[in-house]
Amino acid sequence: MQNRTPRMPEQPAPNHAELDARFTVELASVLMGARRRALRDGDRHIDTAHLLHSLIETDPEVREAFDGGPQLARVLGYLVQRSIGYGLRWQGSVEDSGAVPLVRDPAADGWSPSALAAMDGALDRAATRGEARAAGLDLLAALTADAECRAVEVLARGGVDARWLADRVAALSAEASRQG
Repeated sequence: MQNRTPRMPEQPAPNHAELDARFTVELASVLMGARRRALRDGDRHIDTAHLLHSLIETDPEVREAFDGGPQLARVLGYLVQRSIGYGLRWQGSVEDSGAVPLVRDPAADGWSPSALAAMDGALDRAATRGEARAAGLDLLAALTADAECRAVEVLARGGVDARWLADRVAALSAEASRQG
């Protein structure tokens, strides 16, 4: 059976070994889901909103961080609207919140600078805990830390305060550390 999803030359296939080494299996799946979503949406770059969408769909711990079903439903509703055309103003533009300088790194093709900064932030957060691999809550915390990224804009439009969500992620992470 052939894969019917067209490949975009701007988005080379990720190095699976590198993803496996740096992220949990679940988070590597989230990153691949974000890549597929960007491709399906016709976006040139995988941005933080793609990461947020894939995180919410894939990771139950991330869903738990939200304050119940209505809040999560509003955010997902906005993300779905974006994927079917509401976010077209973002299409064709590179997300750059200014968190990191816009650098033309060939290995980073396909990822917005803000998405790369979020992934690096997730890795830093995991390293701070002494973990070798970043998990979904690490990425969610990193996304909420960049007040100018598209994921935070999506959260705000969905009625979620990013600072509140960051505090909630910190509390959930602290609770998990105490239990495990």
